[in-house]
Amino acid sequence: MVVKRVGPLSVAKNAALLYAMLGLIIGAIFSLAAMAGAFSGFAGEEGVGIAAGVAGLFGVGAIVIAPIMYACFGFVGALIMSVLYNIVASMVGGIELDVE
Repeated sequence: MVVKRVGPLSVAKNAALLYAMLGLIIGAIFSLAAMAGAFSGFAGEEGVGIAAGVAGLFGVGAIVIAPIMYACFGFVGALIMSVLYNIVASMVGGIELDVE
């Protein structure tokens, strides 16, 4: 069995969903780190309350923004790479797969 062509839009949609899930995980990690930083501030120091609030907003925003950004970049990247794969596969014959 030889993979001679892939559907670029199909590959891009799958990659977008996979990258969105990855972005959600990374966004959650950034959110936890930002929230930990927000809660670790000392109330006695000047300006720490504002910095803690900004860190908290960044943490919440990371859960929303990271999956969207990862999905967009993953979609575009996979679309470009699958089109390039189709061009290269037409020149060299594709990828050979052994399946049972």
